[in-house]
Formats: sequence, structure tokens, C-alpha cells
Amino acid sequence: MQGFVKFNCHWSQSGPVISDEQFEIINNWRDILFNMDLIGAYENGVAFGNISMRINGTNQFVITGSATGEIPELEPGHYVKVNSFNIDDNAVQCVGPLKASSESLTHAAIYMADPGANAVIHVHCIDLWNELIHKLPTTNPSMDYGTIALAKDIFRLFKESDVIEKRIIMMAGDRAGILTFGHDMDEAANVLLSYLRKE
Repeated sequence: MQGFVKFNCHWSQSGPVISDEQFEIINNWRDILFNMDLIGAYENGVAFGNISMRINGTNQFVITGSATGEIPELEPGHYVKVNSFNIDDNAVQCVGPLKASSESLTHAAIYMADPGANAVIHVHCIDLWNELIHKLPTTNPSMDYGTIALAKDIFRLFKESDVIEKRIIMMAGDRAGILTFGHDMDEAANVLLSYLRKE
């Protein structure tokens, strides 16, 4: 596993950290994606998929908590606020009722690379992944999810590909993994839905 460093989650446990407005926006789309089986859990119990939203022009964001993919309906207590992160140390500082997912750094890399991105969605869809991998901006297959190497490979895509226009990333090292992002949650979700409609 190239570039793997254990995820360092510096977590301050607290009550819910998401505002009512944030929750309504993010959770509406999370419900839709869960019901489409784009977020969920495999038979072996491994959860997949998460969704995040930047907080007002900062590099802070709220994201679904670790291992929440299998839960049909999320509550405010299932979201975490990432206050800061350090990609070189594979570390995040977060606050909330749950710990942040190890995939938080992948979301953080997109927010850093595109100051105009305010929402990131990570789903699994094997059919779409098989169809679009290497046809759209695609991460290096040797970069596993949740690693420093993957976060840095996302920066590479922003420099070397048309990802800023396409707003979608195929995760070659995360079988079925797809990332979309946008100026807001509606745009991030609609990028994904537009590709699914073409399938």
C-alpha cells in the first residue's frame, strides 16, 4: 500500500455540531443517495460513501461520521465538524458526537485544491466506475483511499486534468469509488446524477 500512514484523528467528543440549515441541505441529499444504494454498507459490514459541506469560506467542513454508511436515516448526531487538517501527517482535528471518517482528508484535498468547492460527495457505483474509469479524471490505482498519497494525487489531478470543469474524480484505488464536488450540494449531486442518467 503505497503512501499509507495511519489516519490520525484528534477528536473532541461533543454534542451535535451541525446547524439546522446545514443538516437540512446535506441530509436531504444523503437520504437520496442512500436510497439509490450509492451510500451504504457491503455484506461484510464495511460501510461506504460519505458527504461533506464546507463551512462559510473556511477550510472547515461538516462530514458524515465514521462508519455511518449503513444507517438508513441520519440525525444531527451523525455529523462531525473537521476544524483543521494536515495532509502530510494524515491528521484531522474534529469535534462532534462521532469521529471523522478516514476519508475526510480526501474531501479536505478537494476543498484546498478548489476554493470554489463547497460540497463533496463520495459514493460507490461499480457500473458507473467500470464505465468511466480512465475516461474521466482518475486517481493513480496504487493510491488507496484515506492515505496521504491519495490526497496528494488529487492535487495532481487539479494541475494536470480538466477535473475543475468535469467536477468528478474516479478513484482507481477504491473499487467503485467516485467523488463529485460543486459550488453547493445541489451541484455536486447533480454532477453525479447526470452521469448516472447517461449510463
